[in-house]
Order: sequence, then C-alpha cells, then structure tokens
Amino acid sequence: MNRVYLLQFCVVVAGAGSQATLLSGLSGAFSAGMIRGVILFLAAGLAAVPLLAGEPAPNVSVLDGNVLCIRTSHLTDTFPDEVRSFQPTNKIVGTVLDLRFADGDDKSVDAALKLFTGKKTPLAMLVNSQTRGAAAELATRLRLAKAGILIGSTNPPGKISTDIAVAASLEEERKYLANPFAAPNTNVLISLSAKNELLPFVDHMSEAELVQRRIKDGEDEGDEPLTPRVTPAQPVIRDPALARAVDLLKALAILKPMRG
Repeated sequence: MNRVYLLQFCVVVAGAGSQATLLSGLSGAFSAGMIRGVILFLAAGLAAVPLLAGEPAPNVSVLDGNVLCIRTSHLTDTFPDEVRSFQPTNKIVGTVLDLRFADGDDKSVDAALKLFTGKKTPLAMLVNSQTRGAAAELATRLRLAKAGILIGSTNPPGKISTDIAVAASLEEERKYLANPFAAPNTNVLISLSAKNELLPFVDHMSEAELVQRRIKDGEDEGDEPLTPRVTPAQPVIRDPALARAVDLLKALAILKPMRG
C-alpha cells in the first residue's frame, strides 16, 4: 500500500476512534483512545522512516571459479549482512569490491569497513569518477588501512588516489557493469584483398571427405565419436578494470604458497 494512502487511512481510523469516545462510556473511551494512540504512533513512524525498498541489494557472484565479486550502488546498514548471506561453495582466493557509480549512507561505512578488514583474502576495489559519498570514504579508509588495492579512474585529486589506473569512459563502464563479458565496440573492418591471396591456403575438404580420410587412416576406431568433445570455453571478462583485478588476485593466490 502506498505510504500516503496508508497515512490517510490511519487518520480516518483515528477520527473514527474519536467519534467512538463520544458514543461510549469511560471504559469505551479509554479503549478507543489507546487504539487511536497506537495508530497515530504507527503513522508517525511510517512518515519518519525512509523507504528502503527502492535501494537495490548488492550483487554478489563468483568469477573464474574462485574470485568473489561484490557490486553495490548504494551502501546501507544492511550491506554487511547481505554480503555474509552469500555462501560460496568454492574456495575463494580474493574479493573484488566494485564501487563504481556508488554512493551510500555515511553511517554505513564503519560496518562495511569492519567487514572487509576482517577478511584474510586480498581485496581489490574498483572506483571511478562517480564513486562518491560513503562509497568513496569506504574505499579511502580501506586503502589507508592497507586492507585493499584501488583500481580504476579517480575523482578529482585529493579524494581517491588509485594504485592501478585504468582508462575507460563512463559509457563503457556502464556497459560493463551490466555485462562484464560484453564484446568491446570496434569500427575496424577486416577484409581480404581483392586478389584473395589466402584462398590457396584454405583447405576446402568437405566433412564427408574428412570422415572417409579418418576411416582410411585407421583413426576412427570403435564407437568413439568422429569429432572430439570440446569443453565450453570460459567467458572472457572484457571489463578492463575488473579483468585486471581478477588477474591480480589470482596471481597473489599463486605467489602466497610460494612464499610460505
């Protein structure tokens, strides 16, 4: 129910309660007055508490099998609990905290700071010129605490200083936030010359001829399939900042055992 209509309903009911006091005795007036007080109290609470339903929950996923990726557009008090509710089944070697285009409530920073400073795995934070407010403060404080590495473009000098700079337009970053595996835009047309000089090097043998050759050469034995089964290729992360963060975390995971 819309909050405005809910408040109007509370006022109407409260008015009905006041009429009931005129028609009832002392005990009835006392009961109606209590009901009216409760209703007005609830109405005031609804008016004072901000609606949080419009704030999207953080997007938590696992990349490349062992890198935890957390994306949020607005930090809230419930952010740490929402992140903890995600229980990955794989062993996690590092975490990417994507704060691009993010802001948040100032009072949410301390809880989020405690969440990430307590992690044993390395942390990489992604920021850009639209990282502001509580999100910018969280990134800065985590970097000062040496709890994570900053990757990406930055706000004006003095607010966020990145460890690894990545050049990307805001339009590209918005596209990659929607789909980090999206193919990059390119206007380069690749064509062969008019002489088609590669034609002599192309094998135009048909599939049937290939099968006959394999049988003749004794390669097709038993009931084995004529073509080997190919494992589906893992999607390639096209987002430059995210790809760099994932590569860095996986490299750190490899180096850690070597150093003991």
